[in-house]
Amino acid sequence: MNKISKLLNDFNELVMFKHSIFSLPFIFIAMIVAADGWFGIYLLIMGTLAALSARNFAMGFNRYLDRDIDALNPRTINRPSVDGRVSPAQMFYFTMLNALIFIAVAYFVNPLAFYLAVPIILVIGSYSYFKRFSSLAHIILGISLGLAPIAGVVAVSETITLWSIYLSIGVMFWVAGFDLLYSLQDIEVDKELGLHSIPSKFGPKKTMVFSKIMHIITIIFWTLFVIEAELGLFAFIAIIISSIMLSYEHYLVNKDFTKIDKAFFTVNGYLGIVFFVLIVLDIAF
Repeated sequence: MNKISKLLNDFNELVMFKHSIFSLPFIFIAMIVAADGWFGIYLLIMGTLAALSARNFAMGFNRYLDRDIDALNPRTINRPSVDGRVSPAQMFYFTMLNALIFIAVAYFVNPLAFYLAVPIILVIGSYSYFKRFSSLAHIILGISLGLAPIAGVVAVSETITLWSIYLSIGVMFWVAGFDLLYSLQDIEVDKELGLHSIPSKFGPKKTMVFSKIMHIITIIFWTLFVIEAELGLFAFIAIIISSIMLSYEHYLVNKDFTKIDKAFFTVNGYLGIVFFVLIVLDIAF
C-alpha cells in the first residue's frame, strides 16, 4: 500500500497536478457561458476528466521526452522523471493511458468533441518538440491551454462560437506571456544545450517587453469575449482585476527574478479562479 501511495505521489509531482488550476477555470467559464448557467453534473464530470487527462498527457509526454534535457538542468534535476522514481516505461504508459482517456471522454460527450480529440492531442503534444527547433514553443504552449475554452463550448453546444475564440486567444497569449517570464530562469541552460526560447535568443529585457505585449493582447481579447458574449458588470470587473494581477506579476518579476515562481504559480493561479468566480456571478445575477 505504501508503495502504491509513493508511486501516486511521484506521478503527482511528475505532472505537477496542482497546476491544473491554469486550465480548469477557463474550460468551465466557456461551459457556463455556453449553457447560460448550470450545464449539468454529467458535463461537469466529463469536462473535468477531459481537462485533467489532456493535461496529464501533455505533462507526461513532455517529461518523457525531456528527461535527458532535465538531467542537465540544475532546476529540474530532482524531477521524478530524472532521478529514477518514475521509469521511462511508466511515463510512456501513463501518457498513452491519459491520451486514451481523453479520446474516450470526448466520444461520450458528442460527435464534434470526438472528431476534435485526436487533433487536440497532437497539438498539445507538439510543444515538447518545438523547443528543439523554434522559439515559438511558448506560443504552442499557449495554444495548448487556449484550446480549453473551445473544448468547453463544444462540449455544451457542439459548436464553436466567436466569443469562445476570443476567450481562447486571450488564454493563449496569457499562457505564452507568463511562460516567457518563467523561461527567464533557464536562459543560460537553454544556450548551453542549444534549446530555442525567446529569453535565450533576445535576452531578459526584450523578453519582458514581449511578455507585456502578450498580456496586453490578452486583456484586449478577453474584453472582446465579454462584449461578444453580452456579459455584464461582473465580467468587466473580471477584466479589470485580471489587468491589475498581470501588472503585479510583471512588477514582481521586474523587481526580482527570484520572485518568478511566485509570479508564475500564485498570481496566475488566483487570476483563473477570480475570473471564473466573477463570470459565475455575472451569469447568476
